[in-house]
Amino acid sequence: MKRILASLFVALVFTGTSLAFAETLSELPFSKKLKLAQVGDEEAQMAVASAYEQGGEAKKDIAEAAKWYREAALTGNVEAEFRLARLVSKGAKGLTKDLKTAAKLYEAAANSGHLESQNAMGQAYQNGLGVEVNEAKAVEWYRKAADAKLAVAQNNLGILYLNGKGVGRDVNAAFKLFEQAANQGDGWGLNNLGGMYEMGWGVPKSRTKAEELYRQAAEKGIVSGKENLARLAPAVAPVAPVTQN
Repeated sequence: MKRILASLFVALVFTGTSLAFAETLSELPFSKKLKLAQVGDEEAQMAVASAYEQGGEAKKDIAEAAKWYREAALTGNVEAEFRLARLVSKGAKGLTKDLKTAAKLYEAAANSGHLESQNAMGQAYQNGLGVEVNEAKAVEWYRKAADAKLAVAQNNLGILYLNGKGVGRDVNAAFKLFEQAANQGDGWGLNNLGGMYEMGWGVPKSRTKAEELYRQAAEKGIVSGKENLARLAPAVAPVAPVTQN
């Protein structure tokens, strides 16, 4: 907060404006956030980048968002590195898609302990996104994030254990990972755990338990959960038309 206020003071002096009271960054209009960003305030740069990315306070402009995330990333902001990597991996008008650069940005943030970036590195090595396919390295990165309780990484690592990719097939390990994700209320974790109960992998078969988990996954918007539930649920008998004697 002290840095924000100090930067705010610098910006106001620069523009010849005075302010009778301190405002938090979120309370400032976009124009003032932009001025703060321009004089090097890291938090303002993140706020401006997010505004351009989301298209709320400012007109949506992915290239402009990338520009400001890059400015924040240059200060070592790991969240900025992650968000910039995400944009660069997809590309947009005025922003060239560059998977190799995205992978480097993800790796920099991942090495600093950023969990979503660790998961992204797992996906990169699993699918060859900006790096050579290396399923063993995918396992390593997924495990780092999964051990820190990131649900998406727990699911991704569980899938690799289930299929024996980059690691020996181990349905018990897969079950535990899906269960950890499901216990956090993660929709995919619930769906995947339902599959384990349905198939009897790592746990005794239970159609009832599978249906319950699929239902919970469906309620969280997981299409596969809805489809699995429809597949397992008994067909409803058609209602006979009412007739008069």
